[in-house]
Amino acid sequence: MDRRLLVLALGMFALGTDSFVVAGVLPEIARDFNVSIGAAGQMTTIYAATIAVLAPVIAAAAAHMPRNRLLLAGLGIFVIANLATALSPNFEMALATRALAGLGAAMFAPTATGSAASIVAPEKRGFALSVVATGMTVSTALGAPIGTLIGGLGDWHWTMVFVSALAAIAGAGVLVFLPHIPMPPAVSLGKRLAPLADARIGLALTTTFLFFSAAFTIYTYFSIVFGRTIGGDTAILAGLLVLWGAAGTVSNLLAGRLIDAIGSRKVLITMLGMVLVNFLLLQWSGASLWTAVPAVLLWGACGWGSTVPQQHRIVGIAPQIAPIVLGLNNSAVFLGTTAAGIIGATAIDIVGSQNLGFVAAGLVAAALIASELTDRAIAASRSRSAPDQRQKAA
Repeated sequence: MDRRLLVLALGMFALGTDSFVVAGVLPEIARDFNVSIGAAGQMTTIYAATIAVLAPVIAAAAAHMPRNRLLLAGLGIFVIANLATALSPNFEMALATRALAGLGAAMFAPTATGSAASIVAPEKRGFALSVVATGMTVSTALGAPIGTLIGGLGDWHWTMVFVSALAAIAGAGVLVFLPHIPMPPAVSLGKRLAPLADARIGLALTTTFLFFSAAFTIYTYFSIVFGRTIGGDTAILAGLLVLWGAAGTVSNLLAGRLIDAIGSRKVLITMLGMVLVNFLLLQWSGASLWTAVPAVLLWGACGWGSTVPQQHRIVGIAPQIAPIVLGLNNSAVFLGTTAAGIIGATAIDIVGSQNLGFVAAGLVAAALIASELTDRAIAASRSRSAPDQRQKAA
C-alpha cells in the first residue's frame, strides 16, 4: 500500500470523525453549555455548511498554491480549531471554532482527493481515490464511536482533542511522505459551477441533498432518537454507531458489484425505498435494543450504500468532468447535512424527538421523486442524442 495514500486517508478519517462524532456527545455538549439539544446540534450544522460553501471556492482560489502547503494549512487550521472548541468558554465561541474547523476541512478534503489522483499512475487512480474515500467511511465505524467513548469516559472536550491529534498525525505524514505533489490544471469557480445548468446534474444533486438531509436529521440527533434504547449508556451508543458505520463500509464495498449486475437505478431505488420504510418505523424500532440493532444496520447499509450508485450515475452523465461533478455532489452532501441540523432542531420542538423518523421519511420520499426525475431526464437526453449519433455514423 502506498504510504502517501494512507496519509491522505488518515486526514480524511480525522475530518470524518469530526463530522460524525458530535452526534455521540451531543447531550454532554448541551448540558455543558446549558443549551437545548437542537441548539447543540448546530455545531454539526455550521461545520458542514462551511465545508459545503467554501470547498469549491477554495479549490478555485487556491489553484496555484502548492498542494502540500494547502494540505498542511488545512490540517493546521483544523487542529487549532478543534483545540479551540475544546477550550471554548461559551457556546457562541464553540460555534465560531466549528466554522473554523470547517474552513480547514474545506481546504484539505478536495485537495486530498485531487492529490491522490495525481501522485499515482493513471491506471491506478480509481484505487487511489477509493483508498482516500475509505478514510471518510471508516471514520463512521471507528472514529466516531471511539470519540464517543472518550467523551463518555472523560468528557466531550477530550473528544475534540482526539480529533486534533488525528489531524496532527496526518500533518506529520504530509511533511514526511508528500514533500511534492504535481499541480493540477487550474479550473475557475465559474467552470466548477457550470454543470449545474444541466438539468440531469441538477436533479441528481437535488437527490443527494434531500437524502442526506433525511439521513442526518436522524444521525445528528441519534442519541435522543434512540434514547429509549441507549438509556444514557455511552457504551450502547458507541456500539450502535459502530454497527451503523460498519454496515455502511461493507455496503460501499458491495454496491459496485450490484451496480454491475443490475444497474445503478435499481440499486439506488431499492436502497432509498428500504431507508424510507426504516425511518417510518423508527418510532417503534427505536424503543428497544432488539429492534434498534437491525434498524441501525439497515440504515447504515442502505444509507451509505446509496452513495455509490449516485456517484456512478453522476459520473455517467458527465464523465469528461468527473472530478468537478463529484465535487459538486460532495457539496450537496454537506449542504444536506447543514439542512438536517436545522430541520431536526425545528422538528424536535414541533413534533418531538420520537417523531423525527416521520420527518426524515418525508425527505427520503422527496429524494425518491427527484431520483426518478433524474433518470427520466437522462433517458430524454439519450433519446435526443440518438438521431445525431446515427447521422454521424451515416
